[in-house]
Amino acid sequence: MSISILEDLRTINQTAAFNRWAGFEITEAASGKVELALNWREDFGQYAGFLHAGMTAALIDTACGYAAATMCGAVLASHYSVNMIAPAIGQSFLARASVIKPGRRQVFTTAELFAVNNGTKKLVATGDAILVPVESQT
Repeated sequence: MSISILEDLRTINQTAAFNRWAGFEITEAASGKVELALNWREDFGQYAGFLHAGMTAALIDTACGYAAATMCGAVLASHYSVNMIAPAIGQSFLARASVIKPGRRQVFTTAELFAVNNGTKKLVATGDAILVPVESQT
């Protein structure tokens, strides 16, 4: 794991108000790969107590965006899709994303989201994102 990539992404992550509010934590990062963690909070639940689909999508979108950023710099999602596989019930959640194909105009990524309970991981969602490199707005 590249410390520089990890620290750079952590710095970027802290500039995003939504990510700070949610508590997204980048736990691993290398060229083309990112791991993003989230601890469960009751306010993330939907009516039945599962992780809300919107938060599931946000984790997948963010992890894919960061994976793309490790190779292409600032990116913006142009399309993403999420597949819910099982009810997302966990003490925490772990999104793993990787770049499938980087390009000058489009970056193709994929991700898996796991619910973590007592150290055991269960796949609860998958997703794909197409991102476009953009000039940084900072």
